[in-house]
Amino acid sequence: MKNYRKLTSDEIDSLKSQLCTATDWDAIEVVDGFQAKYVRHCRFSGSIRLGKFEKVFSLPGGMQKHSGIYYATMHNVTVGNDCCIENIKNYVANYHIGDNTFIENVDILLTDGPTSFGNGVEVTVLNETGGREVVIYDRLSAQTAYMMALYRHRPELISSLREMIAGHVASVTSDIGYIGSNVIITDTGYIKNVKVGDYCKIEGASRLKNGSINSNVYAPVHIGVGVIGDDFIISSGSNVEDGVTFSRCFIGQACKLGHNYSATDSLFFGNCQGENGEACSIFAGPYTVTHHKSTLLIAGMFSFMNAGSGSNQSNHMYKLGPIHQGIMERGAKTASDSYILWPAKVGAFSLVMGRHVSHQDTSDLPFSYLIEQQNTSFIMPGANLKSVGTIRDAKKWPQRDARKDPDRLDQINYNLLSPYTIQKMLNAVNILKQLQKVSGVTSDAYTYQSGKIKNSSLKKGLKYYGIAIDKFLGNSLITRLMSSDVSSLAELREAFIPQSAYGEGDWIDMAGLIVPKQAVSDLMDAIENKEIDSVDELHSRFCEFHKEYYRYEWHWVYKVLENYYGICLQEATIDQLSDLVRRWKESVVSLDRMIYDDARKEFSLSSMTSFGADGNAYDRDQDFMQVRGSSFESDPFVQTVKEHIEVKSALGEAALARLASLK
Repeated sequence: MKNYRKLTSDEIDSLKSQLCTATDWDAIEVVDGFQAKYVRHCRFSGSIRLGKFEKVFSLPGGMQKHSGIYYATMHNVTVGNDCCIENIKNYVANYHIGDNTFIENVDILLTDGPTSFGNGVEVTVLNETGGREVVIYDRLSAQTAYMMALYRHRPELISSLREMIAGHVASVTSDIGYIGSNVIITDTGYIKNVKVGDYCKIEGASRLKNGSINSNVYAPVHIGVGVIGDDFIISSGSNVEDGVTFSRCFIGQACKLGHNYSATDSLFFGNCQGENGEACSIFAGPYTVTHHKSTLLIAGMFSFMNAGSGSNQSNHMYKLGPIHQGIMERGAKTASDSYILWPAKVGAFSLVMGRHVSHQDTSDLPFSYLIEQQNTSFIMPGANLKSVGTIRDAKKWPQRDARKDPDRLDQINYNLLSPYTIQKMLNAVNILKQLQKVSGVTSDAYTYQSGKIKNSSLKKGLKYYGIAIDKFLGNSLITRLMSSDVSSLAELREAFIPQSAYGEGDWIDMAGLIVPKQAVSDLMDAIENKEIDSVDELHSRFCEFHKEYYRYEWHWVYKVLENYYGICLQEATIDQLSDLVRRWKESVVSLDRMIYDDARKEFSLSSMTSFGADGNAYDRDQDFMQVRGSSFESDPFVQTVKEHIEVKSALGEAALARLASLK
């Protein structure tokens, strides 16, 4: 807390001689160490508090500027120590400015309160006409937004959430704006009712109105040239630059928007990227990525998604307006020029190619290809399980987590296989077998959800799903086996007993958080009953769910193992457990070999087309190797797959040896 004093008569005289004016010199207070010589050509009105100016700023190109206030008009402003404020074309009004901040060539900095700085703005996601509004605030997480957007069938829940958020909005409402310490704002136009966090850099923005930029020392925010934003929240570590325009948007932690991207009424959560294209009323869960000018994302929910060029959706049938919505579950992708007519639902980790107008729901057929041929949607169940691209994606997501802020808002589970996806595979197996039973095992094709499944695709789907189920259940069993300090079968059976309160039944994906449905239902009950009445407490519960994932997972696996294999772990013999380990080992190796074979396609002769210009076959091969950086066998990813086979095979043998020692 700084101690302020009135200006001395000598300081007032110095300021006047430097062409400074004030409506009331007694309304200006300064700290000890204040030097009037660093305040020139300024006009002051209202309550003014000034720090000392001792720092010299080193600018790009070797230029240096001494801290101070030059050519500025200021009304009701507090300026911290060692700030440089210069060339304010209009004025600065009603702001508290922190220490070491550099502000130059700005049109206007204005707080016209009271304002909540973007907190409390309602974003119309999924349905453009309304009904699923999400109220944004500084600490909004993907999980809270998911609950508010999708659980409209629980009006008491929505009312309680709004009440909690209103409490936070009230706590940040003020008629004085805040610009933090170590901030840089240069060559910027209109800034009104915007809160700017520490270490933020705003360079060349055109207009920012009614928002919060929650930058901090761990994860600074950068706002670049030509940016126009209204009614927004920007979270720590994000970059918004190069002519981006956005209105009524929440931009989560470590997001990147650039190259003239346009967004309205949309939510972007951790590590999303948007360039060139357009978003309207979307719920972009973590890692939603779109890079292309011709791509439109509209009225949909996405996460871990990559939108191909020319991808778009329709939410308007020219009847009752743009009322339709769609969901692409985690990991779903769109190929170039794909189109989906909402309403539709695409299963997790699926690939969409072509134009689809028959309102597909493939949510119980995850890891599928959805391909259009001659205006018919064909489904290839489970085909994406053997795709090298799917595995590559699963590995890159945690590596590309750019969130540096230790206070992470979104809870993100990266697991490719989880109770959420495996339960869908179990459903898929039942669906495919039922189709065979009804239409016959020799049918050329089967009809499902207005789409077609070829006989060969159905049989392969059963195979792929079976391998993935064996792999996941075996993974969980072996993890429990190898981490248990036991010396007898009886002790092992005891160690197998789940210790968590949740895990049985259905699981859901709350925009990145994979969690038992019952845990979420109990949480919503607690919110409705006012047992949870603050946004911070709600956030803590989501963090707890994320932390407890593997305990919950084992509880689910424990029950499913008995139903799927007919083996009760409380009665299982060493031979039965050993058979499960061998089955797991076979599934892991089998799936890795399929991925290995899929990767080989990237090194085929057809993949070398256009390499080795003006040369012969040898030149082509050498050019390909120089560009790709390796041959097939030495490719880093291929090496990883081969090592994975060796490591998992060794783990399987170790697990069998561990079981044998318990006899």
